Amino acid sequence: MTRINTNIPSIIAQGQMRTNLNDLNTRLRRLSTGLRINKGADDPAGLIASETLRSEIGGIKQAISNSDRAINMLATTEGSLNEVSSLLLGIKGLVVQMANEGALGPEEIAADQLEIDSILSSIDRIANTTQFAGKKLLNGTLDYSLSGVSTGCLASVQIYSARIPEGAAKGVMVQVTTSAETAQLSFDNTQDTTSAVTIELAGMRGTDILSFTSGQTFTQMAVSINAITQVTGVSAIVTGGALQLNSTDYGTDAFVSVKSINGTFVHGANAIVAGVTSSDTGVDTGLLVNGQVANGNGLRGEIRTATLDARFYLTAAFAQSSTSTTFQVTGGGSLFQISPEVSPLGQINIGLASVSTANLGNTVLGYLNTIKSGGANSVEDGSYITAEDIVNEAINQVAVFRGRLGSLEKNQIQTNINSQQVALENVTASESVIRDSDMAVEVSALTRAQILVQATQMTLSVANQQPQMALSLLGG
Repeated sequence: MTRINTNIPSIIAQGQMRTNLNDLNTRLRRLSTGLRINKGADDPAGLIASETLRSEIGGIKQAISNSDRAINMLATTEGSLNEVSSLLLGIKGLVVQMANEGALGPEEIAADQLEIDSILSSIDRIANTTQFAGKKLLNGTLDYSLSGVSTGCLASVQIYSARIPEGAAKGVMVQVTTSAETAQLSFDNTQDTTSAVTIELAGMRGTDILSFTSGQTFTQMAVSINAITQVTGVSAIVTGGALQLNSTDYGTDAFVSVKSINGTFVHGANAIVAGVTSSDTGVDTGLLVNGQVANGNGLRGEIRTATLDARFYLTAAFAQSSTSTTFQVTGGGSLFQISPEVSPLGQINIGLASVSTANLGNTVLGYLNTIKSGGANSVEDGSYITAEDIVNEAINQVAVFRGRLGSLEKNQIQTNINSQQVALENVTASESVIRDSDMAVEVSALTRAQILVQATQMTLSVANQQPQMALSLLGG
């Protein structure tokens, strides 16, 4: 049947031409952009999945960037702490040198004290000037803020890391479960005298020889023992008719040892005959911190969990009780976001304590600034042992600080970068499968679309010529 008003074959060819041209344009778009999905109509479900994966990719990339920046900040901090550590080692050498006062003149001792003062000033300068991105790192502004700390229970508190609830404070309860004890030897008898005897008395600090004549009382022996307490680390008291020897320190590292070299030391059941040694060791404090077992060492306790990393120095009275004390961590610290999603599980919060000379040391031994000229523990004035104890504590504090920063960088941040890098590779590969063009497939489809368009053009041309057949009928 021949019609001239409506050319059905042409309409069919036009529709197919439109379809083939759309397909050709799609192939050209995908080849030019490299993307299989350029708009929602290309693949609605695929677009949703792709955008979700793209969101994850963005978060992972930023997490890696955050981790790299955190490492840079920690490296700056650790570099300054390394210098402080070197300066402290220098002070330690000077203290030991000044203790050799018999071989030094007054001018040399004064010069050494002047050098110590200069080093202390350098430590304060480093503490007050070390910064990263305009933020002071070691002057205490990034330390944790505490409230409610009972100085009668806790001589000092150092919070290294705490996960503080958003908009709230973190409560910390320290409970003594095992009393700290000094090493103790007790000699109790009705006759508080001794026969002629020579003993070797040993403690945590050292050993010395004491000789007692027959008939010396416990009180007289206690005076002799206390006269060398700094040498041995052992003190003596007479209580309830008994002679008690105690270590000056607490914990399992502390000990008291008495050996009779000749003669019998005191009378009664606890008598020590020649060649016999009697000894005792102390007991470390046992602690629970927020219900978790803490590591006790003498009067010091340490806890390290995912939510709290801290060190406590207990007072002797509290460490020998079976009570508890609480305080609050109200804020502070330095927060690092190292995961793709903002949540407590993806954050690290560390406290950067001040390393100024007024903060290195503790209330039990004293602080580093007290060993300078005119200080309570000035080395020049002969406080060699106390000064060395303070310097050793400061060296330990900085070393622990550096070790924790190094552990944070190596075991948490660096491993986080490694894991996030693997996640980035896999998530990117998944997103690529959904959204990116397969160039080989698209080139093949482009060739097919070009051929179909050309064929449709020829078909449309033939279809448009069909109505002319009606003229042959008129001519007939």
